[in-house]
Amino acid sequence: MKAHIFSALLLASSLVCAQKPRARDLGVPFDGTPGKFNAITDVAGVTVGHKTLIEGTDIRTGVTAVIPRANDLFDPVYAGWFSQNGNGEMTGTTWVEESGFLDGPVVITNTHSVGVVRDAVIAWRLNHQPPKTVEDAWSLPVVAETWDGWLNDINGFHVKPQDAFDALDSAKSGPVLEGAVGGGTGMICNEFKGGIGTSSRMLDAKAGGYTVGVLVQCNYGLRPQLRIAGVPVGKEIPQHAAYEEEKGSIIVVVATDAPLIPTQLKRLARRVTDGLGRLGSISGNGSGDIFIAFSTANPHTYYSEKAATIQTLPLDNMDPLFAATVQATEEAVVNALVAAEDMTGYKGRKVIALPHDQLREVLKKYNRLEK
Repeated sequence: MKAHIFSALLLASSLVCAQKPRARDLGVPFDGTPGKFNAITDVAGVTVGHKTLIEGTDIRTGVTAVIPRANDLFDPVYAGWFSQNGNGEMTGTTWVEESGFLDGPVVITNTHSVGVVRDAVIAWRLNHQPPKTVEDAWSLPVVAETWDGWLNDINGFHVKPQDAFDALDSAKSGPVLEGAVGGGTGMICNEFKGGIGTSSRMLDAKAGGYTVGVLVQCNYGLRPQLRIAGVPVGKEIPQHAAYEEEKGSIIVVVATDAPLIPTQLKRLARRVTDGLGRLGSISGNGSGDIFIAFSTANPHTYYSEKAATIQTLPLDNMDPLFAATVQATEEAVVNALVAAEDMTGYKGRKVIALPHDQLREVLKKYNRLEK
């Protein structure tokens, strides 16, 4: 077994995952009510898998996969996408825009591994395709990226097809590993160590009782821009900023079980920007801020041979879902920052993680510490 295959450690038990501190454990206050796992997997049927690659000092990368319908891989979901700033890539979105459907997983990796991962997703789907349909199978996978070239030898092309297979095959429900895992392994956020983060919100019965879950791969922003719970944390903790220029991006996946059609899901994807704004993001020129939202409601619609009967939420009932998306996006990014740890990588570059004790001190200074 190759030394760089670190995924065995990162496919640890749910218990270990649950024990890792998260933003709420540190007393960071957030609006809204999270689900059981406070993760995108609180939306029934959604699963997440990672493959993390760490070797020597140069390899710090990986793949993260989100599967919308783990119990029915070939039943597309209604979807919509939005690019707040397009200095990045999310393949397959032309067909998402045209058809209103997401057919297959959403997979996230580094910028220069999009091609190999995209092709691997097609191969993976073919391997899982019902035998009678393999000959006619086609796929336009949704694969997104952020740049990890500060900590990772990105031009070494270390991500291979098997890494995408492993991320997809390891996808599961329940708690989600966060921080420097999967596609987020080498990422930097507000010049602290960034990576993968997730959160969810449960709507009350009056608002329909729906769930909204968010997963982010955060790799954007400058240190002075960072705000947490309305507090200028980045200015209060200026030490050891990574590179003092905008180099990154953020990919956000929003899932819900609310019955929404594609135009409504595009509106949901747009609300991610409001969540990032709470954190101080300006969506800089060099940042690829690209978001996709999907609904697990209305199954068996795409391949229906007759006119399909679907449900859709009235527009006047959308506000609680907008709020949930904003809140979960904000918390998911902070969860990524809290879960990350110091990392030394390519060319000996070091990025520090957000110091938990200093974060608590800053929140207390501004009377924002919850406990």
